[in-house]
Amino acid sequence: MNKTYVFIDASNLWTAQKAKGKFFDYEKLRRFLKNKFEASNIEIFYYTAYPADGTRDYNLDGRHKFFTFLKKGLGFKVRKKELKRIRIINEEGEGIKEKGDMDVWITVDAIHHLNKYNIAVFFTGDSDFLPLVSYLKHNGKLVYIFSSKNNISEELKTGGNGYFDVLKIEDDIWSRELRHRAKN
Repeated sequence: MNKTYVFIDASNLWTAQKAKGKFFDYEKLRRFLKNKFEASNIEIFYYTAYPADGTRDYNLDGRHKFFTFLKKGLGFKVRKKELKRIRIINEEGEGIKEKGDMDVWITVDAIHHLNKYNIAVFFTGDSDFLPLVSYLKHNGKLVYIFSSKNNISEELKTGGNGYFDVLKIEDDIWSRELRHRAKN
């Protein structure tokens, strides 16, 4: 019995979706992963940081409805938090840098649930996850990485038991075309 836990770094997937020009269909993605890893049980964690109210010139309600759909409609474990806003000063002047910093949350969940799965799947490209991948492998887990060619570190690409470029996965995990938001 393959018990598969999937850890999705939403910012990494967003980069892949922009490169593909399409949104993921998360229901199809769940089915794809369940079949790919012959999972008797699959748990999917989705990690995201979102803009604070009033920091964008568009409505954020759709994003929160999407999180609710993932949680209630598809049974994902959604871990979300507001983007951290950091005031910066550089040669170009003052500005704001936003950071999500979900890596530790992903790591804590992967280790906390260690005895509940034998296959770990990560949607990320960040080389910071290499120690976690090594730890999981040392503890008898199979670890697979999904990312895209322009968003994967070489260390992470070769550090797990397998790597898959999401841009090369058959179109059955993709949904509608990405469109640029209309300017107000």
